Amino acid sequence: MKLGRFYKSEKGAVRPAKIGLVLAGGGARAAYQVGVLKGIAEFVPVGESNPFPIISGTSAGAINGAALAIYAPHFHGAVRRLCSVWENFHVSHVFRSDPAGMLQNGSLWMLAMLLGGLGKHNPQALLNRQPLHELLSRRLPCARIQKSIDDGFLDAFGVSCSGYSSGQSVTFFQGRDEINPWQRVRRVGTRSVITTEHLMASSALPFIFRPEKIHREYYGDGSMRQMAPLSPALHMGAERLLVIGVRLDDGQQPERAVDAVIPTVAQVAGHALNSIFLDSLDADLERLHRINKTVDLIPRRKGSETSLRRVESLVISPSRHLSEIAEEYAALLPRSVAYFFRGIGVYKKDGSDFLSYLLFEREYCQALIELGYHDAMAQRENIISFLNDKDYQTPIEEAEDTDF
Repeated sequence: MKLGRFYKSEKGAVRPAKIGLVLAGGGARAAYQVGVLKGIAEFVPVGESNPFPIISGTSAGAINGAALAIYAPHFHGAVRRLCSVWENFHVSHVFRSDPAGMLQNGSLWMLAMLLGGLGKHNPQALLNRQPLHELLSRRLPCARIQKSIDDGFLDAFGVSCSGYSSGQSVTFFQGRDEINPWQRVRRVGTRSVITTEHLMASSALPFIFRPEKIHREYYGDGSMRQMAPLSPALHMGAERLLVIGVRLDDGQQPERAVDAVIPTVAQVAGHALNSIFLDSLDADLERLHRINKTVDLIPRRKGSETSLRRVESLVISPSRHLSEIAEEYAALLPRSVAYFFRGIGVYKKDGSDFLSYLLFEREYCQALIELGYHDAMAQRENIISFLNDKDYQTPIEEAEDTDF
């Protein structure tokens, strides 16, 4: 497969349509994305650069996207680095899981509730993520993102966060000069130099991890209030989208329970996280397909002023429920963390959704990577066609923007 930047045709100069990679959030579930990328790497010749000039990441997906952006000149090397980290993950690499750390944080919460607050010492989250900050600072030198852009291996990289004061979904992007900031209802795109703090903010699960301050505002997980997760990639110039999801979409509606018991805290939390991470992506993909059908019905006339255009997409999502896999590896959690989680119902069947987001243990992550790799190989022909099909090329003089 040859991934060229420009081709010639009888109609004049054409270029392959720019492919945007959309990496959704999902905590530990993002290991699945690494498996898909590992599969895609087998379809790209060794030595080739990153085939995705535009990368949009949210939450843990932003961390995976940062690795691709930093090491854009060497796609295989970037994927190997991601595999090296995720295949050897432990909970202690993400948050303090030692007994002293868990006891200290738990004690602060207990004192705050008993005393009506501790002033400036009030606990800000359930878990302390200092280990993750240290890991990202060591493994992801974000200063290299600009070099990837300057050398032509990357057009733009965007990280989505949720502002707690403004209530806006903010995409911080670093990219080529011609990419303009954007503003829509409750969502904006602003040019910025991406740092570790942006990655920490985008992946700060509400209540579980501490918000991060960027400039004048505190930000939390980018999946919150992200009503159009495909939009940042399109605003940054993507003309086609490869989306890696983290949920099995089997189209089946669960049966309503006849004699349901009151849900546990873990079940409620898992339901909330599913709503934050998964529902908006499904809705936005449905909106994209609907717009494509509308565009197909509109006669294309030369000089037409419509900004709508068809955007091809390829979605790769798990062939198994990741919560079921999490159940198989639940016993791997450190004893101190397991003790805390047991109290909120994580080890009951309906608590597996919540567990699937926080089970940062290598055996579970390896299982998700293997599943992602298997699913990518199952779509081998579709992926190769999507990356290299010349039918998708865009004439340079006719490239349009979109108001998505």
